[in-house]
Amino acid sequence: MTDNKLVLAYIGNGKSANRYHIPFVLQRSDKFAVKTIFSPHIHHDIWDRLDGVYYTERPEDVFEDPEIDLVVVSTQVGLHYEYTKRALESGKHCLCEKPFMETKAQAREIFGLAEKKGLYCSAYQNRRYDSDFLTVQKVIESGKLGELLEMEMHYDYYRPEVPERADSFSPSSSYLYGHGCHTLDQVISCFGEPDRIRYDVRQLLGQGRMNDYFDIDMYYKNVKVSVKSSYFRVKSRPRFVVYGKKGMFVKETEDRQEEHLKLFYMPGQPGFGLDEPKHYGLLTYYDGDGGFHEEKVPSVPGDYGRVYDDIYECIVNGKQPVIKPSQTLLQMEMLEEGVKDLD
Repeated sequence: MTDNKLVLAYIGNGKSANRYHIPFVLQRSDKFAVKTIFSPHIHHDIWDRLDGVYYTERPEDVFEDPEIDLVVVSTQVGLHYEYTKRALESGKHCLCEKPFMETKAQAREIFGLAEKKGLYCSAYQNRRYDSDFLTVQKVIESGKLGELLEMEMHYDYYRPEVPERADSFSPSSSYLYGHGCHTLDQVISCFGEPDRIRYDVRQLLGQGRMNDYFDIDMYYKNVKVSVKSSYFRVKSRPRFVVYGKKGMFVKETEDRQEEHLKLFYMPGQPGFGLDEPKHYGLLTYYDGDGGFHEEKVPSVPGDYGRVYDDIYECIVNGKQPVIKPSQTLLQMEMLEEGVKDLD
């Protein structure tokens, strides 16, 4: 550490690092300092360079630098295992983008290596800090819905050109791996391991094409949680619909951090990631006296940077990780199971 700051290096200099990681780290300059960014084609990358950061095409400049405390792997998934393992073997803590690994076996090996070396290692599950998801948790915890019965989560697109131009199938680049890693982690973080799971994962354009649809039901005693997603939804379904014995909550729109980041509107700027009243969810319920209520629920602010806050607390202050290896292993198992019959 330098001046009580964790010194960071990034593996990969693309959209993931520059849109979903670094802007939030720069807001935490009292805790983190970015020293090095490695990419094999760094001189051809399109992203603006950060002042005071060393850009390199030599991975040794990351792994052999004793000042670097934490390596963030933000490459395509096929390189996650290699670079995460090298970071840990070099004695460095590691944060790896999602999907964490290609298989549960790889993930188990990586977590075992981290434990053996006494190092922090986790997946970058920033979607735990989506505004819509945090707001749903707030509503559930309020008790106004009564006993929880069912929750539907939708992650929809209308991008037919994406599956239409694919002519092969790869599990690690499937739609379930790429997008289920968001929503499945949200469910696991909130409800834990399901009692049973039903998978409906498809290649709508036929065998030998990409996976472009999934519908997964997870059962927890009396509660059913459904995660649904497709590339062929001309109009998206509500992001969340939650049902209880006394009421229901509908959140139509998703967290706005990604929307703003795509416009290069960054953390720290006024209104970043915040919902307007028109985005608020609708809570409808009966109270204990039988009175009917329908009210807008102001959204809880989201903040992807809270992943980094958790990391700092773990490494520097010895707190337990919020994103637990057991949760990531369960998610990897579900991803593998979901695509096992596709080809």
